Amino acid sequence: MRLYRTGEVTKKLGVSTMTVRRWIKAGKIKAYQVGKEFRIPENEVLRLLEGKVPDKVAIYARVSSRDQKEDLERQVEYLKNYCSSKGYQVAKILTDISSGLNENRKGLKQLFKLVESGEVTKVVITYKDRLTRFGFKYLEQYFNSHGVEIEVIFDDEEKTPEKELVEDLLDIVTSFAGKLYGARSHKKKRLFEAVKNALRDD
Repeated sequence: MRLYRTGEVTKKLGVSTMTVRRWIKAGKIKAYQVGKEFRIPENEVLRLLEGKVPDKVAIYARVSSRDQKEDLERQVEYLKNYCSSKGYQVAKILTDISSGLNENRKGLKQLFKLVESGEVTKVVITYKDRLTRFGFKYLEQYFNSHGVEIEVIFDDEEKTPEKELVEDLLDIVTSFAGKLYGARSHKKKRLFEAVKNALRDD
């Protein structure tokens, strides 16, 4: 009987290493421990493949300001095409036009409800910072505790440190300007544009 490594099983089942390890711990999948690694019997892999149900996915996209609405639409379209290519069943498309520091985002709140109710098994985003600017690991652990995996399409390493810093600063400005002047204030928009132009000039 052939035994598969964890990495081989994740590719066959289309799930993360963390998910497979969680299944092993919960007894959902039989495995043998070899040193610090696990080996999964072929018949276990076939059993899971036969009874595999397509992932119910929530797509989440976010931009910081209204002048990025076209970028938001591109994000959503890319996420939809990505899920289609993976064979995922898109259960919900959620979007926000808000700072990644804002904890009161409407789309984010809806996402939490979907996760807590078990209506989705996976959340797909383009970059980690689309979900939150800081504290991604905490959100990931919370979602995982409800059996939901966060799938990030692009690695943050693809962004230059300069680009990440600029995006962080703009999100901070958006968040604090919104609290100071109001979400739709002209002063907020002028401040955002002034900071963006200053960063671009540098």
